[in-house]
Amino acid sequence: MVVTRRVILAFLLAAAAAWTSAHAQEKFITVASTTSTEQSGLFGFILPIFEKSTGIKVRVVALGTGQALDMARRGDADVVFVHDPAAERKFVAEGHGIGHRNVMYNDFVLIGPKSDPAKVAGGKDITAALKKIQAAQAPFVSRGDRSGTHAAELRLWKEAGIDIAKQKGAWYRETGSGMGPALNTASSMNAYLLSDRGTWLSFKNRGDLAILVEGDQRLFNQYGVMLVNPAKHPHVKKDLGQKFMDWVVSPDGQRAIAQYTVGGQQLFFPNAGK
Repeated sequence: MVVTRRVILAFLLAAAAAWTSAHAQEKFITVASTTSTEQSGLFGFILPIFEKSTGIKVRVVALGTGQALDMARRGDADVVFVHDPAAERKFVAEGHGIGHRNVMYNDFVLIGPKSDPAKVAGGKDITAALKKIQAAQAPFVSRGDRSGTHAAELRLWKEAGIDIAKQKGAWYRETGSGMGPALNTASSMNAYLLSDRGTWLSFKNRGDLAILVEGDQRLFNQYGVMLVNPAKHPHVKKDLGQKFMDWVVSPDGQRAIAQYTVGGQQLFFPNAGK
């Protein structure tokens, strides 16, 4: 009995040591990113290609851009992949990020009920549409989460001459959620909202919603990637993170991004170096 126990104990210790060794050798990085790259399915498509090519696993934490940048400021990520150029420039200027690169773009679209109570359908002027929605007090869902989409929405209200902080009412609902949950809320309320096109194309629970306004140059949506500054956070996996950044802007990474489609439609358009 004593011998058997010793054999079992030795086996368990050996197994634990092997497990610890294997995980110590596992190469991975943490990427703080937006909900749109995750919920659109893009990462589910391109990351296995990257991992197969490099052996580096990617752990994605999908948040609004503001939260993703906060996470990186704390040193809790190796790479940031987001879509709020103004916030990204500020992040770099403050010394939190290095090596910023443009990766890809798509656009924002104004989603709303097909009944269109604010009468905005078919227009290409997003600020004119927002003015009509505010004037009609038509239900509008805002992410309200400091994401890149939320930042774009606030910028567009301002360009429309509307101080949304002062002029919002019961018609304006802030969810504090990602793009998918915000779309679900809009679907249940038959409300308007601003969405990135990628998440909209992959969204299934559309109900009575449709794209009503698109094509305005102000709806351009740029994505960028950068390394969390290892000078501020020495534990950042600089070499592995740099390999990921180099890959997403390389011909192979850009090709993978372009190849991701939903229903035959391309969701993101690579533009590294442009």
